[in-house]
Amino acid sequence: MITSILSAVIIFGVLIIVHETGHFLVAKRSGVRVIRYSVGYPPKLFGIRRGETEYAFGATPMGGYVRMLGDEVAEEPTADTLEGYVKEVQLDLLEAARQHGTAASLGTEPQQMLLALAHRLAPAVGGGFNPTRGSTSTSASGAAHALASDPASYPHPADSAEAILGRALRPDEALLLAEVERRGSVDEAVKALVETRPAVLLDRYRAQAFPTQSLATRIKIVLAGPLANILFAPVLMTIVFMYGVPYVKPILGEIKRGMPAYSAGLRKGDQILAVNGHKIENWADLSDAIKADSGAPIKIDFTRPAPNASPSQMSLQVTPIREKEDTGFGNKAPVWIIGVLPRGDEGVKRYGPLSAMYQSVVSTAELSGRLVMGIALIINGTTPARQALGGPIMIAKMAGKEAKQGFADVAGFTVMLSLELGIINLLPVPLLDGGHLFFFLIEGLRGKPLQLRHREFAMQIGLLLLVALMTFVIVNDISHIMHS
Repeated sequence: MITSILSAVIIFGVLIIVHETGHFLVAKRSGVRVIRYSVGYPPKLFGIRRGETEYAFGATPMGGYVRMLGDEVAEEPTADTLEGYVKEVQLDLLEAARQHGTAASLGTEPQQMLLALAHRLAPAVGGGFNPTRGSTSTSASGAAHALASDPASYPHPADSAEAILGRALRPDEALLLAEVERRGSVDEAVKALVETRPAVLLDRYRAQAFPTQSLATRIKIVLAGPLANILFAPVLMTIVFMYGVPYVKPILGEIKRGMPAYSAGLRKGDQILAVNGHKIENWADLSDAIKADSGAPIKIDFTRPAPNASPSQMSLQVTPIREKEDTGFGNKAPVWIIGVLPRGDEGVKRYGPLSAMYQSVVSTAELSGRLVMGIALIINGTTPARQALGGPIMIAKMAGKEAKQGFADVAGFTVMLSLELGIINLLPVPLLDGGHLFFFLIEGLRGKPLQLRHREFAMQIGLLLLVALMTFVIVNDISHIMHS
C-alpha cells in the first residue's frame, strides 16, 4: 500500500510539474507576473520566494496551480486584487534588498524595512520634514497628483536605489515608497493607493496582469499546460526505448482446441518466425499480422523444439476466423484470430537515439488516438463510465503494480497519464484549460469577452461538474475494491 501511494504521489508530482511549468514559462516569457507556483493545493506546507514568484508545496498532493496576477474573470482589478498587487510590490522591494545583501541594514520586520527604504529612497514629495533631504511637507492632493503624473521626474534621493537594491526603482515601487514616506505608515499608504488608484499603479498592473493581455497571449499561456503534458510523453518514451522496452516473445502457450491454429498443427512451444514472409519479433507483431489480412489464409513460419536436437523450422497455412474481442474501451468488436495465447517468455529491446525518437513519436500518436477514442466512447455512452473511469485510489493501485515491474513499466504508465492529463484538460469544461480556451474562442468570434456574470456562472457549473466527477470516481473505486 505504501509503495502504491508513494508511486502515485511521485508520478502525479512529475506530471503536475510538467503541466504547470508549461503555463509558468510561457506566462513569464509573455511578461505576465506569476504570483505563486504551487505543487499541491492548499493548505500550504511551505514555500520560498524567488524574484516575483513564490514556489510552494501544498498539503493536497494530487494537483497544482500557477496563480497569475489578476482576477479569474475580471478585466479591471477589484480593490482586493489591487491591494494584493501593492503587497506584491512590497515583496519585490524586500526581495531585491535581500538578494543584494542589504536587507539586514534595513531592519528585521517587513514594515520596519519598508519604512527604512521609504526614508532613504522615496522622492522628496512626502509629507513631513525629512532632515536627510531637507524637504518640506506638501498637501495630500498635490502629492497624489505628482505621483500619478511622472515618478521618473522626482528629485534624486540621498541614497541611490542601485546601492540598496542593486537596480533602479520601478515606477510602482517609487510610487509606493513616496506614499509610505508621506504617511509614515505602510498600511495607510497601501489603503490610500487602493482608494485613489493612481494611473501609474494601474498601468503597471495592466502590463503584468493575465486578464489584460492580448487574446493571442492568453491562448498561448493556457494552451501551454496541456501541450507540455502531451510533448512530455514522447520525450519520456524516447528514454524508455533507449533504456530497453520489455516485450513478449512470439512463443505459443495455450492452443485452443477446435480453433484454426490447433487444427492446422501448431502446438505449445512453437516459436513464430514470420507471417506471409514478414518477420515476427514479438507477440504484438504476430497479433497485428493475423488481423491485417482480413481472414485470408496466412502462411506461418515457425520453429519447434525437439528433445536432444536442434529446433526444426517448419511452415503451415492457417485460415483465421472472426470473433468478438474486448477492445479495452468497455465494448467488444469483431477481429480475426487463430486461437493462440503467448507462453509468457519476455525479452528486452533497446533502440539507438534516432530510432528511439521515431518510435516514441509513433507510439505516442497511436496511444493518443486510442485515448481520444476511449473518451469519445465514454461521452456517447458506448462505454459504461463505471467500467472505464478510475479515480485516485485506482491510479495509486495501478502505480504500485507498475512500480514493481521496473522503470520501463512505470515510465509507460506515466506516459499514458501524461497524455490523459493533457487531452482531458483540453475538453471545453469550465475550470479546465479547455474551458478557458472555449471562452477565448467565443471572445474571438464576438470581438469582446462574455459578460462577467456569464463567465462566473459557467465557472460555478464547472466546479460542480468536477466535484461530482471526483465524487463518482472515488465511490466507483471503493465499489470496485469491495466487489473484488
